Amino acid sequence: MFASLSLFLLLSTVSCELNANSIVHRAGTKFADRAVYSTIEVTNGGQFGDWTWTEMCPEGFYAIGFSLRVERPQLGGDDTALNGIRLYCSRLTDRSILYTVESHTGLFGEWTQTFWCPSGALKSFQLRVEPHGGFFSDDTSANNIKFRCSSSPVLEGLGETWGEYGNWSDECKEGGICGIKTKQEPYQEGLDDTSLNDVQFFCCK
Repeated sequence: MFASLSLFLLLSTVSCELNANSIVHRAGTKFADRAVYSTIEVTNGGQFGDWTWTEMCPEGFYAIGFSLRVERPQLGGDDTALNGIRLYCSRLTDRSILYTVESHTGLFGEWTQTFWCPSGALKSFQLRVEPHGGFFSDDTSANNIKFRCSSSPVLEGLGETWGEYGNWSDECKEGGICGIKTKQEPYQEGLDDTSLNDVQFFCCK
């Protein structure tokens, strides 16, 4: 318990320092042609939607933290759970300038607090997914995500709890995660929405 509390306090301190002193820019697709050496993915992603566009951190920047866009339970309405994943990119030795990348994001929910690696970069992930329940079910597909940092801590987002976590992705062996591409189901106009179904991340040296 003491170790867990110490890690929480460390991550909270890092978060406060970044929020107070860092300059944040939206990268969008500006750096989409950055060279990658590996794509990491999981096998339990949802079945709905299509792969959208790629967004990359600038050269020399890696994902050091993340936030999730999550729709909370609708109490009888249509649930979508996880709608988006936003990565925060910085240089590994200087966190004064940050860029955000998120690919396509769903329409529902709010952005949660940001979780940060105490040092290093994000290097692998695990996705929590609710399987398709049939024609009359209220599907949510992706619900939550965990990342492992190159400095060892595992960070879990503030998503929802439907479904189960699948296996861990492969790891970025050098550098770290440097980009994202999401699989999103378009808005269903009154039918069952699932929003984010799956995600791929890219590794850069």
